[in-house]
Amino acid sequence: MKIAEEIRDWIRSFIKEFKRTSGFLTEWKDPIVSFADVNDPLFFKLKEVIGKSHAHPKELLVNASTVIVYFIPFNDNIVVSNRGLNICSKEWARAYIETNKLITEINGFIAQKLKSRGFDAKPTPATHNFNEEELISDWSHKHVGYIAGLGDFGLHQMLITEKGCCGRLGSIITSARIEPTKRTEKKYCLYFYNKSCLKCVENCIYDALKIENFNKQKCYDICLENARIYSDLGLVDACGKCVSVVPCSFKNPVSS
Repeated sequence: MKIAEEIRDWIRSFIKEFKRTSGFLTEWKDPIVSFADVNDPLFFKLKEVIGKSHAHPKELLVNASTVIVYFIPFNDNIVVSNRGLNICSKEWARAYIETNKLITEINGFIAQKLKSRGFDAKPTPATHNFNEEELISDWSHKHVGYIAGLGDFGLHQMLITEKGCCGRLGSIITSARIEPTKRTEKKYCLYFYNKSCLKCVENCIYDALKIENFNKQKCYDICLENARIYSDLGLVDACGKCVSVVPCSFKNPVSS
């Protein structure tokens, strides 16, 4: 079995076992796993697209060859629970916290497995890897996921995968050479595809998301308000309204 398929199996198996033993309430669908070559020219452009502080994989692991990126979709009931309301649902808040913990555990496990095969590996944090004043990422899972062929961006600024956009992304940098996943040139967002959808904009009752622009600070303020409300769960700086129960919530709507 090729190392790429082994990694996919490791991640799937880990999630199944984690569901059984963690005691967490969140349910997940099967993940999608993709791979990117660290020499992909798009990695060098992230400092221009996002900010100078965004790391190149080789800045985090000197002998890096591949970035492993995976998407863990939430079960449908979590997404449906977050529809409407002024704050994110408790189910969504809990899923955010528990999935971040799951990603941390996955990354540690995969790093150990790779090291046992003689490869170096550098896990990246599930979240909170950004400048809170400028709201610029030091490592953007969304952009790395795009480079790895995991999906395409929507008007809502999130990455749409073949299993939608409601879930969490994780990534690991490794010295293992793995064939990169082919990146699609097709659009996954219905607005960018044929201008037929603006559901994400309609869902953002705070007017942070518009066709013309995205107010990151206003969005983050809303996330911090949710963090205050759900402080008993952990740091829930999340919202998810724009992606909850829209055509791209559970699938790539352009391919359906």
